[in-house]
Order: sequence, then structure tokens, then C-alpha cells
Amino acid sequence: MAHLTRRTADLLKPFSVALSSMRLLTTTSTTPITVETSLPFTGHKIDPPSRSVETTPQELMTFFRDMALMRRMEIAADSLYKAKLIRGFCHLYDGQEAVAVGMEAAITKKDCIITAYRDHCIFLGRGGTLLECFSELMGRKDGCSKGKGGSMHFYKKDSGFYGGHGIVGAQIPLGCGLAFAQKYSKDENVTFALYGDGAANQGQLFEALNMAALWDLPAILVCENNHYGMGTAEWRAAKSPAYYKRGDYVPGLKVDGMDVFAVKQACKFSKEHALKNGPIILEMDTYRYHGHSMSDPGSTYRTRDEISGVRQERDPIERIRKLVLSHDLATEKELKDIEKEVRKNVDEAIAQAKESPMPEPSELFTNVYVKGYGVEVRLLSYIYFIVRYSVCFDFFLLLSAKVTEDALYLNLLTCDRYMLFSSPVSGVVNICSFSCMPCLTVSMMDQGFC
Repeated sequence: MAHLTRRTADLLKPFSVALSSMRLLTTTSTTPITVETSLPFTGHKIDPPSRSVETTPQELMTFFRDMALMRRMEIAADSLYKAKLIRGFCHLYDGQEAVAVGMEAAITKKDCIITAYRDHCIFLGRGGTLLECFSELMGRKDGCSKGKGGSMHFYKKDSGFYGGHGIVGAQIPLGCGLAFAQKYSKDENVTFALYGDGAANQGQLFEALNMAALWDLPAILVCENNHYGMGTAEWRAAKSPAYYKRGDYVPGLKVDGMDVFAVKQACKFSKEHALKNGPIILEMDTYRYHGHSMSDPGSTYRTRDEISGVRQERDPIERIRKLVLSHDLATEKELKDIEKEVRKNVDEAIAQAKESPMPEPSELFTNVYVKGYGVEVRLLSYIYFIVRYSVCFDFFLLLSAKVTEDALYLNLLTCDRYMLFSSPVSGVVNICSFSCMPCLTVSMMDQGFC
């Protein structure tokens, strides 16, 4: 009997190989599949796009693998942080993968993305490697910012990724500046400026949005609403948590940010809108499984039942898994094999990153000043400047200004952090302390900030 069973299995083996080959051909197919978003879009001063989204078997499998890779990378980062191989701040993205993957599916690398400090998966989506990610997280030379930026300052200019910013909301006006450059250059590309619900009440968002609307800039402001600004629930911080309506005169769209196809459709729609009409706001209704950062257990201001409920009902990877299985594009075992392969790739990247050397001590002084001169401001005609100096708390600023015929050099020595903002049109430069007290204002008659 055992002999007959083995013989039967041997006879069936060619058929199972043939079926596997057929499935492989199917998963690499570009034959269109139409799926419907989990929820309808809600529009503000705009007609929302269709819920029907066109995809392919190949795209479905790519979505599954990419999101599984991002999820595994962030879980590994959690372990490395607890092992004290990652130091400082570390904000994880697990749960929000559909935003990164869906956005990439709708745009090109010539479009720009700028975000806050929860940036690891956005970098990976822009074409960054696992080795660059883990090396940067561990402060190693092979990191995307040469080990000097850490978790909050990932960067990949050649793929249109401009960070990675540690100051809450500061990336929004910079994103509008990128959109200004795109319009000025007539590039027919757009900029996605991502921020969280915790940053949505900041004044600089509304100032930047006003300018973007005045000049019809191709700026797409994306509020990744994971419902908690650090440990504060949105209803505690915002009188109106309908962030997609916050633009008032600027149209907005509310999107299920846990549905990769809804994100893809919304981003495609908003890119077309922004190129023709100017800015638009997207509110991505999403959720983070980890706390705000690794120092936050994430369970003191929300219940474990809430977290597990989102995992069971809205998890972006499980949604794609169900679609893949329902269209018979892969078996449960094949999807598990993909996840095993992803785990192996992550482990190998970590091992390589651990072998990467620390930056040389001399790197401490690189990428600080341009051409060795400090902050350089070139003038087209003459300079009119007003210096207003303030001292607040323990902040101390020493300013030495040397004016030549064509340049003004500002050498700054400070015992606190400072921020430098400039307007490409008015040439206004503001340097503010970390405590948000204005310390220096230099107003120039002509543009020309380098």
C-alpha cells in the first residue's frame, strides 16, 4: 500500500510542477484586475475619484512583498534598539506601510517626497536598500546619510527623497519650496509633503499652504493621521479632526490609509489635480502599531484591544494576502515562503550593517559649511538688513557678520539648536532657536540665497 502511495505521488509530481509553473506565469502577468477600495473617498470642494482601481497580478505580489519587507525591517529595528545597537530617537512605521507603497505605485522617482521623522519605509520605497537603512540606524558609514543622520534623517536626493526631518512640521514649507522649484523649472512633477495629525495644528502649515495656493504650486500635503500625536488622541488636540478640510479654500480628500489601492488611487488623482490646479490635501486614515517612538510603550493612552482590533480588521498586509489568495495568485505556503525570504534578507542586511565601520572623526566637520565659508548669502545688488537679537532661557548666540562686495557671511556659534528658513522669492532668512524665539532676522531686497 505504501508502495502504491509513493508511486501515485511520483505520478502526480509533474502535475504539481506544471500547476506551480502556471501560477508563476500568472503572478508575473500584467493582465488587468479591477478591485474596489474598502471605503469610499470623501471629498472637500472636489469630486472624489472612483472606488474602482485597476491592478495586475504582478503588482499585487509586489505590494505583498514590499509591505512584508517594510514590516520586517521595522520589527528588526525594534529588536536592535532594545539591544542598544540603535541609539537616540527611533520612530517605527509598522501598520502604515500602505501609505508608502500605495504612494510609490502612483508616482515616479522624479516626483519629490519629504516627510517627518517616521521615515524608514518611505526611504525604502524610494529605492533605498536595507543595508543603507540599518547602517544609518546604527550610525555606520554605509548609511544613507553616512551614519550622521540616524533614524530621523534618512535622505536620497537621486530618487527625490528629501528627508527625514526631526522638527515637527518643518518639512511642510520645505516641501512647498520643492514644489515651487518644480513649477519654476516646468518639470511637470509634484511634491508630496507628509506630516502627522500632531503637526496638523501648526501655523507654518497654513502659511505654506497659503503661498502654495496663491502660486498654484504642485504641492500635495499628506496628513498621515494615525490618530495619536505622541500620546495625545486627535480629539484632545484638534477641535476639528477632519484634516482634509483644513485647507478651507484648498480641496481635500479623505482616504483609507490602510488600503494600498485607495492610497494609490488618491495619489494618482491628486497628482493630476495638482499639476493642473495647484495644491490639494490628502488625509490618510491610518494606524501605527508601535508607540510614538521606542521610548513610548504605546499602551498607556490606548488599549491593547484597540490595537489588536485594527490588526484583525484593517491590517494592510492581510488585506493584500486575502486578495492574492482569492485570485489564486499564490498559496498560503508560497506567501509564507516570501515572508521567510524577506526575513532572511533583513537578517543578512543587519549582519552586513554591523560590519560597516563607524564614520571617521573628521566627518564631524563635513557637510556643515558650504565651501568652508559658513552660511553664504550672495547678493545681486545691495543688502539691507535688520538684526534683532534676543536672549531667552539658556540660549546664546554669537553673530559675526563680514560684508564684502558680493557676499555676506554669517558665522554662527550656538549652544542650542537653530533653524534656518529662507524664501526663494523675498530672500528673507530667519534663524530661530529651538525654543521658537526669533533671534535673528536678515531681510534682503534681492533674492539670491545659495
